Amino acid sequence: MNPLTNVKNIQKMNERMLEMGVEDSQAWHKQYKDSAYVFIGGLPFGLTEGDVICVFSQYGEIVNINLVRDKKTGKTKGFCFLCYEDQRKHYFGCGQPQWHQAW
Repeated sequence: MNPLTNVKNIQKMNERMLEMGVEDSQAWHKQYKDSAYVFIGGLPFGLTEGDVICVFSQYGEIVNINLVRDKKTGKTKGFCFLCYEDQRKHYFGCGQPQWHQAW
């Protein structure tokens, strides 16, 4: 399945769970609540792994990056997954609009 389609399906599932009143303790994503991975979307297609690391390393030590690319062309798809050394660090970057201005 296309990773972007998968993300959209997860968003739909989350919305449905909210409508049904499912508690967080019963939610499918409970096991990931302490994850250090962050999804970052809406990236310009010309960015490299180094560019993304330069911008997002201000929020913590990045230990892994998966900049998703098209298998045939090798071009980026505009989103990535970052893994921080400490899962608490990435919360500082969530919702901060100033990083968006860097593009």
